Amino acid sequence: MSQTPHLYSPDTLPDAETLYADLLVAVRHEIQALPVQQVHLVGIHSGGAWLAQRLHRDLKLVQPYGTLDISFYRDDFDRIGLHSQVQPSEITFPVTDKHLVLVDDVLYTGRTIRAAMNELFDYGRPASIRLAVLVDRGGRELPIAAVAAGGCVSPAPAGNLVLSQTDAGRLVLTLETEED
Repeated sequence: MSQTPHLYSPDTLPDAETLYADLLVAVRHEIQALPVQQVHLVGIHSGGAWLAQRLHRDLKLVQPYGTLDISFYRDDFDRIGLHSQVQPSEITFPVTDKHLVLVDDVLYTGRTIRAAMNELFDYGRPASIRLAVLVDRGGRELPIAAVAAGGCVSPAPAGNLVLSQTDAGRLVLTLETEED
């Protein structure tokens, strides 16, 4: 990672808006050395898509951003089936030779990111893919790391970190346990 993200305890979850502000700084730093006309953000549905849209606006990027729904690319698709809220992927620009910033809300095992990269290569061969996440919770099963993160939670909490968005567009991070 280009900048060391703040480390948070699972006992005191960070505010999602604070994480977003740190992510914005980290992504700005990460893309400043790239040719801006070749940089595209790509958000993974749903939290990553919200983040990509907001980063695109706040960074004042002129190139369009895209969204991915990686449901059909998951390696556990045959076991868990299709997610009930499948949305279409929208990549309206050629990805070949572009610098893509893949955006997701929570980085955990790395399997979602692997699936997203597989789908991106169906659109073409990008010059590079960089990963930006709101929060890294550790627990990797694949050798995948974010170059930009709003924060890290360690040790990994029991349960799932879930990003939601209010009607006003405010981001909220919660911990959902099996009892919830």
